[in-house]
Amino acid sequence: MHLSRRLTTVCLAAATAALMATPAMPAAAANTPSVYAVSETPAQFDDAAGGDANADDPAIWFNAADPDASLVIATAKQGGLRVHDLGGNEIQSIPAPAAPGPENEPGRYNNVDLLSGLKIKGSRTDIAVVSDRGRDRLRIYGIDRHHPDAPLTDLTDPAAPRVFSATEADVDEQQTAYGLATWRDAATGRYYALASQRHTTGLAMLELTATATGKVTYHRIRTLALPSSFDIGNGTRWTPCDEPGRTPQVEGMVVDAERGVLYAAQEDVGIWRMRADLTGTPRIVDKVREFGIPGTYDPVTEECTAGADPGVGGKRITADVEGLTIYREDDGKGYLLASSQGDNTFIAYEREGDNDYVGNFRVAPAASGGPDAIDGSEECDGAAVLNAPLGDGYPHGLLVVHDGFNAPDVTGDDGEIRTNTNFKFVDWDDVADALDD
Repeated sequence: MHLSRRLTTVCLAAATAALMATPAMPAAAANTPSVYAVSETPAQFDDAAGGDANADDPAIWFNAADPDASLVIATAKQGGLRVHDLGGNEIQSIPAPAAPGPENEPGRYNNVDLLSGLKIKGSRTDIAVVSDRGRDRLRIYGIDRHHPDAPLTDLTDPAAPRVFSATEADVDEQQTAYGLATWRDAATGRYYALASQRHTTGLAMLELTATATGKVTYHRIRTLALPSSFDIGNGTRWTPCDEPGRTPQVEGMVVDAERGVLYAAQEDVGIWRMRADLTGTPRIVDKVREFGIPGTYDPVTEECTAGADPGVGGKRITADVEGLTIYREDDGKGYLLASSQGDNTFIAYEREGDNDYVGNFRVAPAASGGPDAIDGSEECDGAAVLNAPLGDGYPHGLLVVHDGFNAPDVTGDDGEIRTNTNFKFVDWDDVADALDD
């Protein structure tokens, strides 16, 4: 076919068995097809001179009244939030909240997702929802197409609760809201966000509601804990290697709202599929290649030394598995895309059925080279795709991916290299051609 993220925690003892029942899938092609970015956003620098900005996760807002004026809204961690036009130009910068005290953590915007038509003071409003990893909150911004120079306005209720932490001291430990996905339940008309907890396997479902004053708040519905260790056969149990006290976290998440399905990328494990309301038993879609490999943590180097590979891992994803996004087609078909961060590729699965493997591709550096050439995407954290005509530049849709090592490097006044990050914009037609090959 043409290819045009203190209530009861759900126990998942059955999930490990579901994991081991993963069906066999075809091996990925030996030669990964390349696609190239059409444009990119300005470089972000994670230092004092750059405002501690570090690109992470994008979302694409479709302006139905003027598709050419659609926006890419993206997180910059401690640098806050950035809004870009379709040429990659920055049109708005929103700072993350300051720390409430000298010993506390400042705001740090990790992931972003969008919702359409939340009723606020009688009017339907599109909103951007952000996970504030630094302060353990969700931040909500209204999107107004009538203010093209500053389309986002903070609508967060000042009394909005912490997502996971019970106290301010817990916030400063930073086991806080991390990954994020949003969805609207068509049956009830209610709006939800799903947040993952940093350094744990925990997920939380939160309902978003507008207040009488025109702000947006949320409350927690339920939580779920994914497995942290796995039976890999022959009486062997495997736990991904990490710093003591940490369990394998989730960051990349996306909801297929039409099917009521959440996909969650557990970084060192694989991609889980589950009900978006966090009920039922999750099952695995695909595992990382490193699944099952034992490791020994060295507290001096803060690294893990790998042992012998038992051969129970996947065939396509090289850990970490990160950004997840869905390309939706009108017939209910489409594609689940995942960032295979360890080898700088992207994996495509069918949206329908059992999420069968389709193909892979790489966002590569421009073949022409030269000082104005756009480089590729490395160590991609977040990605977003939209199937909509976005002017002449993206007639069948746009893919935006994070670049963890933007080139070229920049030398600071002190002579040190300032590595930087940004986002790459890719014409969906190029991805479709790569996956059709």
